[in-house]
Amino acid sequence: MPFKEIKGQDAALEIISANQEAGRLEGGYLFVGPGSVGKKMAAKVLSQSLNCVLDNNDACGVCPSCIKIEKNQHPDVHIIPQEAGEDINPVRNHSATINGYGVSNGIKIEEVRQLQKEINLKAYEGRFKVFIIDNAHKLTPEASNCLLKVLEEPPKRSLIILITDKPGILFKTILSRCKVIKFKAQDREGLKEALKENYGLDPGFSHFLAYFCEGRIGEALRLKELGILKTKNNIIDKLLIPASFSLEGLGIEDRQSFFLSLNILNTWFRDLFLLKTGIIDAEVINSDRKNDLLKSMSSFSYSDLERILNAISNTVFYLERNINTRLLLHNLKAQIWER
Repeated sequence: MPFKEIKGQDAALEIISANQEAGRLEGGYLFVGPGSVGKKMAAKVLSQSLNCVLDNNDACGVCPSCIKIEKNQHPDVHIIPQEAGEDINPVRNHSATINGYGVSNGIKIEEVRQLQKEINLKAYEGRFKVFIIDNAHKLTPEASNCLLKVLEEPPKRSLIILITDKPGILFKTILSRCKVIKFKAQDREGLKEALKENYGLDPGFSHFLAYFCEGRIGEALRLKELGILKTKNNIIDKLLIPASFSLEGLGIEDRQSFFLSLNILNTWFRDLFLLKTGIIDAEVINSDRKNDLLKSMSSFSYSDLERILNAISNTVFYLERNINTRLLLHNLKAQIWER
């Protein structure tokens, strides 16, 4: 895709484009910023633009080279690690926060040694060899030292892009050898409009995704594909009928599903709390269920909502410590309907 398709990162993309036009895109770059805001997307588009058949400092998105890179099949563009898993970050107080932790295991020295070998070979098809290291903070000390040697003397027409939302964990020597490009979470209203215009989502769903994901476009698109709207409405429907709020009401089949369900619960009671304080409607995450929110407001006092929000946070705390999920859910249900 062309750079213009990446929304909300104008400052970062201007720096990238200026360096590319000046012929300064070589060596190491560090794309840093919150999780799921488009860093990896920008890295892939940059690798496309460097190898696009049209050679006009942008990606056409339709030539054989661009298509191969999009499908992770280009012999000169490598993503490390090849399969990057994601996890869901715990609920934080009264906000709905989802964040990718990346792979659970570290990026080992063997993967960087393979990079070291590949980067010194001539490009097979493209003009540039590009290596994208996702979740670079996962580099082990041994892998970091090995990468440092490559960054000290990178071959011509090669680019190493490190992606992280935790730059403080990286070796300072690695940071000093990379050009830093800062990315930021997109304005929630801007993301809402982008989801409507570019992905054809209705206003209610666009609003929910933009606010639920706090401007993180990558997370919004991922959750869209996972069918979060159906999951959200299923949980809310059961909340509205206390007797039906059972274990089947929340996904507890795995840790990631449970965290997502807890985040959805958190947004619902957060919205109730804000509406009771008279906050403007735009801040309500579940605006598509506003009528149900208004009907539920009288069922909970301020102290009820504070207790419930704290209970959700405590459930996350204990879930991270591998306490039995069914026991946690039973306790949470009791605290939600405590009177």
